[in-house]
Amino acid sequence: MRTTDIAPLYRLTVGFDRLLDLMEQTSRVEPMTGWPPYNIEKTAAESYRITMAVAGFGPDEITLTQTGTTLLVTGQKNESDESRQFLHRGIAGRSFRQTFNLADHVSVTGASLDHGLLVIDLVREVPEALKPRRIPIGAGSPAPARIEGRAEAA
Repeated sequence: MRTTDIAPLYRLTVGFDRLLDLMEQTSRVEPMTGWPPYNIEKTAAESYRITMAVAGFGPDEITLTQTGTTLLVTGQKNESDESRQFLHRGIAGRSFRQTFNLADHVSVTGASLDHGLLVIDLVREVPEALKPRRIPIGAGSPAPARIEGRAEAA
């Protein structure tokens, strides 16, 4: 596998630390990231859905935790199968830990478990203060035009 050194980008950019960290993280892929299988889909302009195949797990055996821009999904089986004798075991009941890196202002709005599929709904809600706004340009006055919503400097 080919790796790229992105260290020089840190000294050439300002404010892109999170993006560069994500690029660096992709080179350190964990070996079991494919378990359990999952889909990521865009359901609307600012809405997303993660669907994970977690057959054999109940709602009390799965934990979803969002810390900042990281979503952690863990599954831990509660029951022991030592009392049962399997002739063939095709449904994996092993524990899992899956981490998803979310973009800024993306949060989980809901989760459901139905027919062995864990569905996690996400939405991006950009705060009003960060949305683009039109700045008026004053004409014919030496003082700059006042930007609405901003306090005057004393």
